[in-house]
Amino acid sequence: MGFGPHARHGRAAELLVCLLALISFLMAGTSGQARAASGAVAAGSVDVPDIVSRVEPSVVTIIAGSELGSGVVYRQDGMIVTNQHVVASASNGSVQVAFADGRRMAGDVQAADKISDIAVVRVDRTRLPTATFRQQLPRVGELAVVIGSPLGLENSVTAGIISGLNRILPTSGGGGGSPAVDLIQTDAAISPGNSGGALLDGQGRVVGISEAYVPPQSGAVSLGFAIPSVTVVDAVRQLLATGKVRHAFVGVQLTTLQPQIAAALGLDVDSGALVLDVTDNSPGQKAGLRPGDVILSFDGKPVSSAEDFSARLRAVAPGDTVALGIDRDGNNRQIQVTVTDQPT
Repeated sequence: MGFGPHARHGRAAELLVCLLALISFLMAGTSGQARAASGAVAAGSVDVPDIVSRVEPSVVTIIAGSELGSGVVYRQDGMIVTNQHVVASASNGSVQVAFADGRRMAGDVQAADKISDIAVVRVDRTRLPTATFRQQLPRVGELAVVIGSPLGLENSVTAGIISGLNRILPTSGGGGGSPAVDLIQTDAAISPGNSGGALLDGQGRVVGISEAYVPPQSGAVSLGFAIPSVTVVDAVRQLLATGKVRHAFVGVQLTTLQPQIAAALGLDVDSGALVLDVTDNSPGQKAGLRPGDVILSFDGKPVSSAEDFSARLRAVAPGDTVALGIDRDGNNRQIQVTVTDQPT
């Protein structure tokens, strides 16, 4: 599995990405130590066994044909959230669900969305112990606890920290689909079978649903990824209401602009969502967005980070036209972008 932008733009974009990588490398000696220290403090001040004992009953194992994954109890009335790719091979939408209390029963796939890689499974069982889904993104350096069924080892637990936000993987669900975007990165071990399971914070809240990992043979060490809980909750809400999920799409790869990066690039602003890449033939490209632009506002609402932009985008529907306030070469501009449904 490899990384990289899914559009190509020329030397300016390549230089920008290389410069950002260089800045990240130079900052690693200090920020990496700070994040490690933060993680150590978090792990030392939080009772991980208590978190596990509280949340473990809400994590299930899902068997779909020859595939095995995990899931998280979403509602007491038998609704369970998992990955779409976990249930993709389910025969006639039927799966088996194994609970932490030892019970095992049939479940039905109610709805699934390939782009977000989220699915909802229903079992005929009530008064299930539900997990709490956090409504904000975690911070880099926070404690991360993963519960799932790697290789069929039910309710296995690993721990680490939140290593990064807004990550992109070339394809979602490990298949040949669309890129998975805005993922949470963690060094808590995620393995085959963890998909669909819980990524928790230090309070035992679900901050993500485990999605994928980069295998060691790719040269990676402890690179796991999860779908943010804010994305999960929005997808489940739409799946339960309409059976499908609509995805507003602009076609930009963003990172949060930090003061150090702004200074190194000679920018006049020190916060916002920095455009790293623009997908070919996307709404963003058609509207004139370029690598190096800094998005400062979205329909008049301030954008101080890549997370802000993602949150604003989730609130609009495909077909809507939005006004983006940007900084380009020290000049403020307004760009009108008509968002589309994300291509599959």
